[in-house]
Amino acid sequence: MVSPTPFGRRAIIVVVKKGTARRSAGVLLWRRRDGVLEVLLGHPGGPFFAKKDADTWTVLKGEPDPGDELVDVARREFLEETGHQPPDGPMIELGEIQQKGGKIVTAWALEGDLDAAAAVSNTFEMEWPPRSGKVRAFPEIDRVAWLDLASARVKIKAAQIPFLDRLAELSEQ
Repeated sequence: MVSPTPFGRRAIIVVVKKGTARRSAGVLLWRRRDGVLEVLLGHPGGPFFAKKDADTWTVLKGEPDPGDELVDVARREFLEETGHQPPDGPMIELGEIQQKGGKIVTAWALEGDLDAAAAVSNTFEMEWPPRSGKVRAFPEIDRVAWLDLASARVKIKAAQIPFLDRLAELSEQ
């Protein structure tokens, strides 16, 4: 659902209906370093992704609760997955993509900088190893990194490449 805001912009508000696709919202932080456009991507944590690299990294994102505005979800998830508030500044909507599993992701580009080594993600728990009865905690995002667009295109989930293309197009304007 889209509704007007007090500032005349439109806000996307989530209404969850049974049987509808899952959604998530995220921030694609970007900067220019020595004239090169770089983006901050996150590598999923946990044992299933430990040895995966290409087609695995992601925009820092998460799922909304019913009634959440997606732009607020994007900012909250950036904080949860980096341990840092997103920078102040205009958030430029990059639109939506649909991932292989059907999840719809909305992303916003935000210019800023972050020390990738200082990022600390929230955690989740799961039984590991399977059927062991042992529950372990893993970071949702085990690391973040600044990548130029060519490197990011290799590492990011294939379905999210349009976000990189849209950012590149906007940065040329």
